[in-house]
Amino acid sequence: MTVKAMTTEQLTKKVINKEPLFLLDVRNEADAQDWKIEGEAIEYVNVPYFDLFEGIEDILHKIPSDREVLVVCAKEGSSIMVAEMLSEAGRPAHYLQGGMKAWSEHLEPVKIGDLSGGGELYQFVRMGKGCLSYMIISNGEAAIVDAARMTDVYIHFAKKHDVTVTHVLDTHLHADHISGGKKLAEQTGANYWLPPKDAEEVTFEYKRLEDGQRMTIGAASIDIHPLYSPGHTIGSTSFIVDHQYLLSGDILFVDSIGRPDLAGMAEDWVGDLRETLYDRYRALSKEFIVLPAHFMIMDEVNEDGSVWKELGVLFEENHGLNIEDEDVFRQMVTKNLPAQPNAYQDIRKANMGKLSPDDEEQREMEIGPNRCAIR
Repeated sequence: MTVKAMTTEQLTKKVINKEPLFLLDVRNEADAQDWKIEGEAIEYVNVPYFDLFEGIEDILHKIPSDREVLVVCAKEGSSIMVAEMLSEAGRPAHYLQGGMKAWSEHLEPVKIGDLSGGGELYQFVRMGKGCLSYMIISNGEAAIVDAARMTDVYIHFAKKHDVTVTHVLDTHLHADHISGGKKLAEQTGANYWLPPKDAEEVTFEYKRLEDGQRMTIGAASIDIHPLYSPGHTIGSTSFIVDHQYLLSGDILFVDSIGRPDLAGMAEDWVGDLRETLYDRYRALSKEFIVLPAHFMIMDEVNEDGSVWKELGVLFEENHGLNIEDEDVFRQMVTKNLPAQPNAYQDIRKANMGKLSPDDEEQREMEIGPNRCAIR
């Protein structure tokens, strides 16, 4: 029996719209516990594929008949077979096209707002990985911040909006995913900007992001001001865009703060992290819209699929911004570090240009949840 695929774009829309969905994950238990598809209206069950070789009769009582059923595996093959068995048993089911690997790579563009000179700001939500990237558009030009390695998405989006990518920027040297920054700059002829303190070991040429520089996008002169904000890395740099948006990289998230240990420097960098959050950021307008480079949990995602909050609200609600005692803050940060990202050392080397993994190797390196925050 032929079963239909559900695309990652369709699944993303369902997650954002909170549409009821029953998800049967047939990966092994360890992989499912480490990283899974989440959503407010998703009911989730994990039954490893190997337990279904003899048939699906023993799990039919778990499969509802009053809502959509989606079967998920790593690459799609096993999920097709299980979806066929379910359909033959009277429980029509879809399978996720491309499996969890495709889910990890899907980018969903969401408009954040209009800019003062007539431009627009878009957020690209990587729902399966928790990564966020941005495109700033103004009068025929675009800048892209914290690009994922799926660069074709940005190129097609730029063409659709009839703009030329002139600048590509990374807020820091990423450790949880392969940056698409260098590749995207090469594909478009744009300038590629990196914080120099994070780029001491890179093997390629780049433009130096310096604190207080002014960069303009388009004839309407949409301003991008780099703001040195160390703590997650020694070079971490935030961007103030159009005097209303704060692109905070991995320093500040909606529900958490950045971790300082992915270069093995937690004890040294925790002081920088506190100074950025409690001094540099507190000097900024509380009306700034904070746009981070990641999110950790679905509660951080807004009704329209975007991820942001006003800085003033975060000062009130984000626990990481409300620890008055510096020693308590230091203990909280250094003693509550989550597991480190999958293959993060190799990812850092790849982003330095020291490793050149092929596409499949890059996918394998990135598999797993986002782990850039302390909660």
